[in-house]
Amino acid sequence: MKFTKVLLGLLLVCLVFAVSGCEKDGSSGTNNQGKQVTDIANKQRNSTADHMEIKVYYPNNEATKLIAVKKEIKAEGNTKYRGAIEALMEEPKDSNLTAIFPKQVKLLGVTVSGDTAKVDFDKALVEKFNGGSTGEEMLVGAIVNTLTEFSEIKKVQILIEGKKIESIKGHVDTSQPLARMDDLLK
Repeated sequence: MKFTKVLLGLLLVCLVFAVSGCEKDGSSGTNNQGKQVTDIANKQRNSTADHMEIKVYYPNNEATKLIAVKKEIKAEGNTKYRGAIEALMEEPKDSNLTAIFPKQVKLLGVTVSGDTAKVDFDKALVEKFNGGSTGEEMLVGAIVNTLTEFSEIKKVQILIEGKKIESIKGHVDTSQPLARMDDLLK
């Protein structure tokens, strides 16, 4: 009877060691395996093919420069360009930055042909925009610089309901595609 109890005790101790997966350094294998699984999951989430990190540009509160803000967007095909503009249209989280789009504006689409992106908004962009010459320059610069963050885009054409416009409020010529506006960047 004593022999059976000792044998059961030894088996129980062996079972505990086997289940806990002790390693040479005395740490539990379960914790390391759990950490490895978590690390792998984090790497997969951060490097998925359907998402990417981009920069969008908001004016600072003094409207003297555009400031880059990193955002994550969907990266599937041409939807990444739309995602970039939609991210730009969101309110900035940083209180030192200013939202530049009127809230009523809707993005109708973004297409790319060659090295030029055409970004199409509804007429609310023209009708509801209240900025003066500086505000208009910041708005146009934010759109152009955000889209030219993509290496394949060199110029941006702003459209209203599918048509070219001379300008949004008469201060910045938008009748032709615009190149990156580095002079507005901080």
